[in-house]
Amino acid sequence: MGARLRALLVAIVPVVLASCGGGGDSASGQSAATQGSDGADTSSKSLTLAALPGETASANVLPSFYLAPVALAAPGNADAKSPGASALKAPASQAIGDAMASVSSARLTPQAIAAYAAAAPAAGTGSTVVTTYTPAQIRAAYGLPALPTSWTGLSAAQAAQMGAGQTIYIVDAMSDPNAAAELAAFSQTFGLPACTTTAISSSTPLPLPAASTTGCQFSVVYSTSAGGRTSTPPAYDSGWATEIALDVQWAHATAPLARIVLIEAPDASIGSLLGAVNLANAMGPGIVSMSFGATEGSWTASVDSAFSSTSMSYVAATGDSGSGVEWPSVSKGVLGVGGTHLTYSGTTRSETVWSGTGGGISQYTSAPAYQTSAVPGLGTLSRRSVADVAFNADPYSGQYLAVIAPGSSSVSWHSAGGTSLATPQWAGLLAIANAVRAQSGQGVLGLAQNFLYSGVSTRPSLYASVFSDITQGSDGTCSTCAAHVGYDQPSGLGTPNVTSLLTAATTSTQTQAPVVTPITVNGQAGSPLSFSVAVTAPHAVTWSLANAPQGMTIGTSGTISWPKPVAGTYTVNVTATDSTTRLSGSAAVTVIVVAPSAPTVDTAAVAGQTGRALQYQVSAHAPNPVTFSMSGAPSGMSIGASTGLITWPAPVAGSYRITVTATDTKTGLSGSGVLTVQVTTATKGPVISVAPINGVAGKAVSGVVGISDASASYITVNIRGVPAGMTLQPSGQGILLNWANPVAGTYTLVFTAIDSNNLSAQANLVVTISAR
Repeated sequence: MGARLRALLVAIVPVVLASCGGGGDSASGQSAATQGSDGADTSSKSLTLAALPGETASANVLPSFYLAPVALAAPGNADAKSPGASALKAPASQAIGDAMASVSSARLTPQAIAAYAAAAPAAGTGSTVVTTYTPAQIRAAYGLPALPTSWTGLSAAQAAQMGAGQTIYIVDAMSDPNAAAELAAFSQTFGLPACTTTAISSSTPLPLPAASTTGCQFSVVYSTSAGGRTSTPPAYDSGWATEIALDVQWAHATAPLARIVLIEAPDASIGSLLGAVNLANAMGPGIVSMSFGATEGSWTASVDSAFSSTSMSYVAATGDSGSGVEWPSVSKGVLGVGGTHLTYSGTTRSETVWSGTGGGISQYTSAPAYQTSAVPGLGTLSRRSVADVAFNADPYSGQYLAVIAPGSSSVSWHSAGGTSLATPQWAGLLAIANAVRAQSGQGVLGLAQNFLYSGVSTRPSLYASVFSDITQGSDGTCSTCAAHVGYDQPSGLGTPNVTSLLTAATTSTQTQAPVVTPITVNGQAGSPLSFSVAVTAPHAVTWSLANAPQGMTIGTSGTISWPKPVAGTYTVNVTATDSTTRLSGSAAVTVIVVAPSAPTVDTAAVAGQTGRALQYQVSAHAPNPVTFSMSGAPSGMSIGASTGLITWPAPVAGSYRITVTATDTKTGLSGSGVLTVQVTTATKGPVISVAPINGVAGKAVSGVVGISDASASYITVNIRGVPAGMTLQPSGQGILLNWANPVAGTYTLVFTAIDSNNLSAQANLVVTISAR
């Protein structure tokens, strides 16, 4: 019996512990910290990310490149012999036939040009001329630092002017297997430094180590749609391959010593390209160049967080949709780049708006803090306006592009354009600016618009020095499609005068517009609401509200008060105006006011036993303190009005349904819950009845030990001190003892009974055997 009892207990104990919560905290609903293998405490956190609608995530973007419909004669070798030799020479010109001139240059691939040319009638040259610029000519036209005569032995300052130590992330879709070979051919032809191809595998630790400060590096990374890395390249696409070649070559032409990381998304969907941007963010500080676009929608704000890293700058093409607005250039965190038609012959440059550029007013994105009425020509906006800046983009005033078809080693040359061409060049300019700033111990520009709008355009003399204001041309017939003095949608603030731009970028006295932090605030109808709005500004600010509900005010410290909120959701525009510069910044504050809710009381089943005092803590949920009351309670039961603690000193057996009510002390609203109380008669456990046994040595003796337990399903008995020769046998509700040949002496038998309720009892039986 003793052995059986012990086995039963060992089997039961683990089950009891698990049911009591010993196996974890899941029953209690509490969070728990765990300890990692290194001994450090760890805990879990969760983030809520806005999800793109499925049809949006899978929608495709389009590359923004243009090619003039002609295969160019190979450029000369003057720059290969002496970098920058072509800088002050006239650009190349090549006439094309009328049949080819009628071919649209939008997303025109080299393969398509060859097919059109093969089908075109063999006629004389037409009146249409394609002008094409070398990297040295573009540098001279826009005032970039001249290429060095040798790429060895550069000082740190010289290398910085070429973008050394900076990283440009080229984000594109699909694959260009010849990107490195095309870059090598382009660099050799135009006297640019050769780039060392550096592998970045799917297991390379992120962020990446700092870029080299002495030489160019080029890497290709294949991203997954979720922003991870894979060793499997995407499929080849002739259009995207052309875009990739264009982006890589002209980022390098602008910032020849910058590291270029080409990130190829697995497809052209919005979701996959967002994944590629997120991968760039994980790789470390740099400039993200995006020469693609999709029509904006109500979803664009939900992915703005992809363009929020303060160590990154994001640059995107405005596309070719006229006044139509495209994502990602419409994002407040992205520098939108429009396009111009360039005329330059070695002396001064002149530009007009390229008729194919994009730019307009967003239908969904609110005006960013940097686009204020203090910017010349901008006016007062309620929505984001693009472009922000511009660069040469007309393929008929295009720039050289080297293309190698799959399976070939021959280079074909083309005149490239599109806002795709302008975008990587602005990425290169920002990389150079960051490199030059680093030389003087300054940080990266980050959101370049703060510098370009607030720091430059609001200062008339600096604006005229840093930008060439484009005042001629248009990209459509709408009232805002034409260029004019100051900011305009097709060309933004204008095109850069890079020497002045770099000087301004390293000047520490940049004027910043106030930046107001958007927030969401929750309140309850009828309960006074007060909260503060944060602002970053160089000087004291004044505050104002727009679209505020009746009764809401803002104080001089930025504290918003609403004594009597009314239920509803409100979007309030909060503006902070710099009292010194008069620049202003705004942000949307979302105020959600809900109607007061009644308290709720959790229902529960409460168990007790007679003879044992009962206590139970009622669980209630309410926005304000509550008082408790109850009905249907048995005699002697009470509840703490402020605590909700039920006590019953002497429970009586039976079943009871008690209604507990919680009343909100502020609103007077109340809620109830039912408690079911079951009180059972307490069990007493086993009872052992013994009587002493007396006998004479050698003469048989016997006795009975009675064991009873009215509430148990079984009883297990252990007996210690049993003398040799004595037998024990269960008999009904007792144990029969027999000793056929007792030996003289006094013996104490210890009986221990344990019932199925784990209650126990113990008794001693004394057996006295006298000698004959």
